[in-house]
Amino acid sequence: MCKLSGLSRASLYRKPGRESEWEMSLRDALHEAALENPFYGYRSLTGELKRRGWQVGETRIRRMMREDNLLRLRKRRSKKTTDSTHGWRVYPNRARDFTPTGPNQLWAADITYIRLVHEFVYAALILDLFSRRVVGWAVGPSLETELPLAALEQALRQRRPKPGLLHHSDQGTQYASHKYVDKLRENDVTISMSRKGNPYDNAFAESFIKTLKTEEVHCNEYATLAEAQAQIGAFIERVYNRKRLHSALGYVPPVEFEEAFAADGTAA
Repeated sequence: MCKLSGLSRASLYRKPGRESEWEMSLRDALHEAALENPFYGYRSLTGELKRRGWQVGETRIRRMMREDNLLRLRKRRSKKTTDSTHGWRVYPNRARDFTPTGPNQLWAADITYIRLVHEFVYAALILDLFSRRVVGWAVGPSLETELPLAALEQALRQRRPKPGLLHHSDQGTQYASHKYVDKLRENDVTISMSRKGNPYDNAFAESFIKTLKTEEVHCNEYATLAEAQAQIGAFIERVYNRKRLHSALGYVPPVEFEEAFAADGTAA
């Protein structure tokens, strides 16, 4: 209807005689940003609009969203994949009181399930908690140690961290296995694990998994493992790492946050 009539989307909500041209342009820009980022709330949309050159506050954006019924899509609950009933060594939580001041100081790892049309597969993920960037990931048909190990090897290969990196995970058998622990020790990585039954100890990794499920997995139907690998990989590398805004980073994407940090000359 808008295309046929030559009107912008925001014009459908216009109150005659009450909005200036600037306000109408802002409303149109808000609709465009909301359509491109359907999972953003008013804070993130305000950040996105500021990046596009608009000088606007959260109160105005929240009001406009309420007036125009621009509701973001909601989240679904996730499913646990951790088996901590094993005989491997469990390491203390060294990440609980540690705040990273640069990249490659603290990584968090986790695993989640991905539903295909006729089966389940699994995704192993590693985040750098300084920038919230996904630095390693793997999608495969099994929960065996080889899956998170592939994500770890990718992260080590691409990031080449200095000795002293802290790697945090849950107490799952994959992370406690000899193969995984040996790989960490080979690279002088310190091991940290969440307390048993305490989901808050690995909250940042679980927060990313919720984002992945809500903004990618639940929006698509993967027929094959290869299709899931391709689409999830594209979401991580092209959208989450490079485009998605993070409130904890001042509403910039992880890659941009790291680049700005490096440009300041303070990178480790």
